[in-house]
Amino acid sequence: MIRLNHFIQRRAPLVKFTRQTLYARDKGKCQYCGNPFEPKDLTYDHVIPRSKGGQTEWTNVVICCAACNLRKGGRTPEEAGMFLVRKPKVPTWIPLLTMHLGIEKTPAPWRNYLYLNGELTS
Repeated sequence: MIRLNHFIQRRAPLVKFTRQTLYARDKGKCQYCGNPFEPKDLTYDHVIPRSKGGQTEWTNVVICCAACNLRKGGRTPEEAGMFLVRKPKVPTWIPLLTMHLGIEKTPAPWRNYLYLNGELTS
């Protein structure tokens, strides 16, 4: 019999910040009006504009349509009278993988080998 004396927690892999992963995180929907669009019809928007100190990072950038981006301009959503559908956050890699593959739920046989929310699922 083997006994585990010490477990080393493995950190979840970081998701690279790209337009494609941003599109997958926001599920192809404008984060201001909530309407779905094709990737070519979407832009990205800094929630807190760069001119006001906002950074280009997961928690400050969302996908939006051109009309909403133009309406918001260089203002914060509050200043423009707009609301976010969902607060931007750093994604976990599993939802991005399943979104990219077009799978709604992670298949049961995969669950013993994949990390969900930073934990091994087995």
